[in-house]
Amino acid sequence: MAEKILIGKVTHYYPKIGVAVVELHETLKKGDKIEIEGKTTKLSQIVTSMQLNHVDIETASAGQTVGVKVVDRVREGDSVYKVVE
Repeated sequence: MAEKILIGKVTHYYPKIGVAVVELHETLKKGDKIEIEGKTTKLSQIVTSMQLNHVDIETASAGQTVGVKVVDRVREGDSVYKVVE
């Protein structure tokens, strides 16, 4: 069974470009499966695009704030989980 690990929270969402700004508490890599959950949010996806200071990156560390391309709307304060199989 898959385990969900809380890795950060959404601090902003850009609807026109479909990007969530995520403040990380743990490491996140391109290709990781994530779930974003909130009062009205329930989203599951693979991280396909991630940026730090407008530069594409493969890995982000705890303490960094990154932009993550998301497949649907998310909201400020939503929790971000990494799904570990």
